[in-house]
Amino acid sequence: MTELSISVASYRTPALLRRCLSALEIERGQVDLDVTVVDNASGDGSPEMVRLEFPWVRLICNERNVGFGAAHNQAMRVAQGRYFLVLNSDANPAPGALRTLLGFLEAHPRVAVAGPKLRYPDGTVQPSRRRFPTLATLFLESTQLQRFSQNNAVLRRYYVADRSDDEPQEVDWLVGACLCVRASAAAEVGLFDERFFMYSEELDWCRRFRAASWGVAYVPSAEVMHLEGASARLDLAARDRLFQTSKLQYAAKWHGLSAARLLRTYLVAEYLVRAMEEAVKLAFGSRVVERRARLRVIGSGLRHALRG
Repeated sequence: MTELSISVASYRTPALLRRCLSALEIERGQVDLDVTVVDNASGDGSPEMVRLEFPWVRLICNERNVGFGAAHNQAMRVAQGRYFLVLNSDANPAPGALRTLLGFLEAHPRVAVAGPKLRYPDGTVQPSRRRFPTLATLFLESTQLQRFSQNNAVLRRYYVADRSDDEPQEVDWLVGACLCVRASAAAEVGLFDERFFMYSEELDWCRRFRAASWGVAYVPSAEVMHLEGASARLDLAARDRLFQTSKLQYAAKWHGLSAARLLRTYLVAEYLVRAMEEAVKLAFGSRVVERRARLRVIGSGLRHALRG
């Protein structure tokens, strides 16, 4: 049995995918691993690049974009490793990071998920630890309320601002750019919920692990460079729609349909207020190109929210 099976979901990031696989190739000498790249119909030559430059990588090519969680599930269903590594194509493990994560899981048999310290390309720490969101968090996080009150107690709790990011610690959930998962635990609770096309799938997964009495741990001695949102930046309107859709899906699943309906009503109202603000600034000639781009994103989100 392989020690570590790595899945990489790929969507229109060929240069970053090359860098990611090059980093994994270095680790092959230290860890017994196999790698599966699942290409979500990138149409940019990514599969051809993988076949040519990384012949040791298993490649799955989808005819359409099935989403982040579904793509990783395809790889995990055929994986033979004792542990899984769910990895973004824009993430590069530092030398020894994979061995550190595996060692932590070996030493802590009731931990299902171990995640590294993430760093931006400039070396600064990328916050990746989270507590489970309360209903108040869902109304605050990534909304205009957060814009006007970024340092409030609800969000500080959510982002685990009361604990150092230099110490190992058990957490509720971790950002899904790089997650090392015990295969036996995944077999118990299931893989990603594919109703989450993109965003919140790792939150839901970790919550299911915790509900089944498994631990989730942050391991800062393992480090991974993460660009963050590389493929999502290709279409900002789609990113906004997917983020809010997943938030509503999570609210319905874990807080109930009434909470999700209330949250959707709030999102519609927020889109309207944001649209009016941008329209007024546009009328006064303020940063015209930027305002028009924002209005396109807001309009797309509003139409999607109104359709439910």
